[in-house]
Amino acid sequence: MDFRLPKNEKLKSRKTIESLFLEGKSLTKFPIKVFYVLVENETAHQVAFSVPKRSFKSAVSRNRIKRQLREAYRLQKQLLPTNNGPKFALLFLYLSKDKPQYAQLEVAMGKLLKNLNDEIY
Repeated sequence: MDFRLPKNEKLKSRKTIESLFLEGKSLTKFPIKVFYVLVENETAHQVAFSVPKRSFKSAVSRNRIKRQLREAYRLQKQLLPTNNGPKFALLFLYLSKDKPQYAQLEVAMGKLLKNLNDEIY
């Protein structure tokens, strides 16, 4: 299994991020919400992670939560099929106002990826 999160899997396109919020669908498993939209001409699912500044004023706190979200996704991304199926842009948004425990994020991410897999495939 490939547990890496290489550069080509990171969502950086401003147009794609805008389309996520405008036309994308979403699923929620507290404390994580995922927006997803189908992308053309991509070789892998692209992901981004966000923590609202309104909830966490300190950049240190926001960056820590984003690191934890990335790690939870990286270890469980095999739940999404990567072979010749459609590819999606995903944006994971942290919803809670409290600092998370990693175990809580890991469980929520696993359930969210399973629900996402059932929803789109």
